[in-house]
Amino acid sequence: MSWLTTLTIIITFYLSLITSLSCPLNQKQSLLQFKHSLITQLSLNQSSNNTQLVGLETWNKSSLDCCSWDLVKCHITKSSKQVISLDLCNLIPSLVMDITSLSSISSNVLTPLFDVTSLISLDISYNYVFGGEFPKGLGNLSKLVHLDMKMNSFSGFIPQELFVLKKLEYLDMSSNSFSGALSFSVGGLRKLKFLCLDENYFVGKIPNQIADLPELRNLSLRQNRLSGQIPVMILDLISLEVLDLSNNSISGEIPADIGVLSNLSTLVLSRNLLAGGIPASVLKLSGLTVLQLDNNRFSGKIPVSLFNLEMLNQLDLGSNRLIFDTSVRVFPKFQLSKLVLRSCSLSGEIPRWISNQTSLDFLDLSENDLKGNFPIWLAEMEIGTIILSDNKLSGSLPPTLFRSQSLSVLALSRNNFSGELPDTIGDSDLIILMLSDNSFSGPFPETLPNIYRLILLDLSKNNFSGDKFPTFSPLSFLSFIDLSSNRFSGEVPTGFSPGVIILALGDNEFSGHLPKDLTNFSQLKHLDIQNNRISGEIPQFLFELSSLQTLSLRNNSLTGSIPSNLSNLTHLQILDLSNNKLVRNIPSGLGNLPGMINPPYTSSLSSALFSFNIQFQDLIVNWKNSKQGLSKYNLDFYSLLDLSNNRLSGRIPISLGMLKSLKLLNLSHNHLIGNIPVTLGSLESMETLDLSYNSLSGEIPPTFSNLQELNNLDLSNNRLAGKIPDSPQLDTLNDPKIYTNNEGLCGIPIQVACPEDASQSSPSPPQVVYAAQESFSWMAAGIGFPAGFVVVLSSVYMTGFFSFKDVKKQSSFRKSKSWYSF
Repeated sequence: MSWLTTLTIIITFYLSLITSLSCPLNQKQSLLQFKHSLITQLSLNQSSNNTQLVGLETWNKSSLDCCSWDLVKCHITKSSKQVISLDLCNLIPSLVMDITSLSSISSNVLTPLFDVTSLISLDISYNYVFGGEFPKGLGNLSKLVHLDMKMNSFSGFIPQELFVLKKLEYLDMSSNSFSGALSFSVGGLRKLKFLCLDENYFVGKIPNQIADLPELRNLSLRQNRLSGQIPVMILDLISLEVLDLSNNSISGEIPADIGVLSNLSTLVLSRNLLAGGIPASVLKLSGLTVLQLDNNRFSGKIPVSLFNLEMLNQLDLGSNRLIFDTSVRVFPKFQLSKLVLRSCSLSGEIPRWISNQTSLDFLDLSENDLKGNFPIWLAEMEIGTIILSDNKLSGSLPPTLFRSQSLSVLALSRNNFSGELPDTIGDSDLIILMLSDNSFSGPFPETLPNIYRLILLDLSKNNFSGDKFPTFSPLSFLSFIDLSSNRFSGEVPTGFSPGVIILALGDNEFSGHLPKDLTNFSQLKHLDIQNNRISGEIPQFLFELSSLQTLSLRNNSLTGSIPSNLSNLTHLQILDLSNNKLVRNIPSGLGNLPGMINPPYTSSLSSALFSFNIQFQDLIVNWKNSKQGLSKYNLDFYSLLDLSNNRLSGRIPISLGMLKSLKLLNLSHNHLIGNIPVTLGSLESMETLDLSYNSLSGEIPPTFSNLQELNNLDLSNNRLAGKIPDSPQLDTLNDPKIYTNNEGLCGIPIQVACPEDASQSSPSPPQVVYAAQESFSWMAAGIGFPAGFVVVLSSVYMTGFFSFKDVKKQSSFRKSKSWYSF
C-alpha cells in the first residue's frame, strides 16, 4: 500500500469521525428550551405581534447537530463537539423601531443558556426587551471570556455571580437599567481588558478595587450617577488606553500625575463637576487622540503646550471657566477633526490658525466674544459642522460658504449678521440651518427648497419680510420650521413638505383665514401662529390634525365659537386661544381631551438626537409682570389651557374637572357666570388658576383645599361670596389681591371676619405680610416645543450627526431660552 493511499484512508476516517459527532444532547435541549421560552414570552406581549426571531430558524429538533445551527459556534476535537459561542444579538430587529411601546420580557428566558457550561463567548446585545433582574446561573459559565449584554432592559444590582467568572476579559453591560453602587468585587476579574457600564443608574464612588485589573485597557462608565473623586489608584492601570467617565457627578480635580498612563489614547471627562486646571502631566500623553473635558468647572488658562500633542484628533474644552489666551500665537502640531472651544473667552476675530486644520469636520466656537465678518478662508474649508452662535460676528454671509460639499450643520444664531441670504444657499447640502436672532433681511430664499436634506430650519427673530414662499418637494425631509418673530405677511404659508412636525409662525404679520392646506401636515405636532392678524372662525378642518400636541392661536382676531369637535385632538396637551374675539359657551367637550387627562407618555428618545446641544424655546408666560419659561425638558409633561381675554359666556363646564394633568387653566377676562364648578378641586396637578374678571358667583368651592400644587391663583373681580377655604397650600397664597373686588368674601387672607366666626371668641388673627404684587394674568408670549425628533431623524441617523441622549428632568419654570441654542 502506497503512502498516498494510506494518507487518504486516514483523512477519510478522520472526516467520517467528525461528521458522525454532534453537540451534546443536553446543550441542544438547552438551546431549544431558550428558543421556546422566548417565543412564548413574545406571544404574550401584545406589542410584539408578527415579530420574527432572526437567526433561530435553523434551531429545531429535527437537526441532529446544534453546531450546524446559525449563531452557534463549536469547538471540535477528535472525540467531541462543544458549544463555545452564541451570537444572539439583535434577535428581534422588527421591534427596534417600536421599543417604546414594547414591555420587557423576563430575563428568565436566558436561564437555559447557563447550562451550556462550555461557553466562551455570549452575546445577547441589542435585544432591548430582556428585562428585570439578571437571572441566577451565570456563575455556571466558568469558561466565559466574552460577555456582551448591552442595549437591553436589565435592572437591579450587578449579579454577584458575575465576579466568579475569573477568565472574563470582555464585559459590556451598557444601556440597561442596572443600579446600585459598583461592587468592590470587580477587582477579582483580574483578566478583564474591556469594561463598559455606560448608560445605567450606578451611584456612589468609583471603587479603588478598579485598580486591581492590571490588564484593563478600556474603562467606560459614561452616563451614570457616579459621584466622588477620580480615585488616584486608577493611575495603577498602566495598560489603560480608553478612560471615559463622562456624564456623571464626579468632582474634585484630574489626578495631577495622570500623565503616567502612557498608553492612554482617549480621555473623556465631559459633563461632570470637575474643577481646577488642566494638569501639566497631560502633556506627557503623547499618544492622546481624544481629549474631551467640556461642561465642567475647569478654570485657568488653556495650556498652549496642548497644541504640541501631535496625535490629538479631537479637542473639546467647551463650557468651562477656561480662558484661551488669544494674545499668544499658537502653531498646532496636530490635525484635528473636532475642535470645541465654546465659552472659552475667545475674543477678536476667528483664530487664523484654524485654517491649517485641513481635516477639521466639527467646529464649535460659540458663546465667546468673537467679532468681525465670517472669514472667506473658513467659508472655503470643507467642514461638516460650524457652530458660531452667541458671538458678535457681523456682516453678510459669503456666497462661497454654501458651495461646500461637506457643510451639513450651520448654526449662527444670536450674532449681528445682516443682509440677504445669498442665492447659493440652495446649492448646499445642509441638514440643519439655524440663523435665529440676527438682522438678516429680505424675502424667504427662493432656492431653499433645493436643499433636499434640510430637516431643521430656524430663521426666527430676524427682519425677513415678504409674502412669497416657494413650494417644497413632497419628498423633502424638512420637519422643523421656525419663522417666528419676523415681518412675513400674506396668507399662512403651507407649501412645506407633508412631514412637518413643528411649524412656528408666531409674531409675524400673516393675515386672512387659516388655510385648509394645513391638513396636509399629517404628522404636525406643534402649530404656533400666535401674534398675527388671522381672522375668521376657527375652522372645523383644523381638528383633523390628529397628531397635534400644541396649538397656539393667541393674539389674533379669531371670531365665532370654539368648535365642539375640538375633542378630536386626542393628543392635545397645550391649547392657547387667548386674546381673540371668541364668543358663546366653552364647549363641554374640552373636558374629554385625553392629552390633558392622562399624564403624557414621554420616552427618553424624545430628546434631541444630535451629538451637540440643541435647546428648545421655553414656553414663555407673563407671570406677575415677569417673563418666565417652562423648561423644554418638562414641556412634554405639561398640559395648559388658556382661553383668557375673549368674549366667552355661560358657565364653566363641569367637565373641565376631568383634566387631571392640567397644570395651568386661565379663563380670565371673559363674561362667564354661575358658580365655580366643585370639580375644579379635582385638578390636583394644577399649579396656576386664573378665573379673574368674570361674573362668577357663589362660594369658592371647599374642594380647592385639595389643590396641593397650586402656587398662583387669581379669583379677583367677580361676585364671589362666603368664606375663603383654607389649607396648608392655600394659606401660602396670602396676597389679598387674589380675592379683590369680591364684596361677599370673608376670611383670614383678606382680614374680613366671617359671620359664623363672629360669635366665637378667638385671638386676633396672626399678622400676614402681603407682597405688593399685581393681579395675575397669563399670556403665552411665545410657544416652545419638545423634541419630537425620533421618527424623522432616524432616516438620517447614518449621517453621524445624531446620538441618543438621556433626558434629565429639570425645574418646571426657568428663565427663557431660545428654541434652539448652540
